[in-house]
Amino acid sequence: MASGSAQQFEQVVRAFSADLYRYAYWLCRDRFVAEDLLQDSFARAWKAWHDLRDPAAAKAWLMSILRNEHARRFSRKALNIVEGEPDESELPPIPSGAAGLELEQMIALLPLAYREPLLLQALGGFSCGEIAAMLGTTEGAVMTRLTRARQALRSELQAADKRRSA
Repeated sequence: MASGSAQQFEQVVRAFSADLYRYAYWLCRDRFVAEDLLQDSFARAWKAWHDLRDPAAAKAWLMSILRNEHARRFSRKALNIVEGEPDESELPPIPSGAAGLELEQMIALLPLAYREPLLLQALGGFSCGEIAAMLGTTEGAVMTRLTRARQALRSELQAADKRRSA
């Protein structure tokens, strides 16, 4: 490839790597897996760099690649099925009272169909149209999912407030 193309790719990587890392972390909740996802996504993006038609859409294109890489990784992951009762050390941690952690856990509990558009909008700053293109759905469906995600979070936050005040 031409060196100009390599420089353009490097500029795009530098410009969007922080946003992509945040999105990868939200998807997998593991710093090391997020870093691996980012590297795999950049490698795949470099191989297909010449296919990018609109350089202005590079961020959305990279987010889509990252999302697809996460899906590939998840589809290859074997589930460990354990018979019997789990012991205390295997149970998920009890949510702390910190508001930020509590909200993060509430977002993680949202169904993927609601969580993805919410994170793409909140962390990525994408419009509903851009999110629809990334997820392969309609703009109306994205708006519906965003509304339902916000409603679910609002009701969970209200329930948490009631539990704290009781």
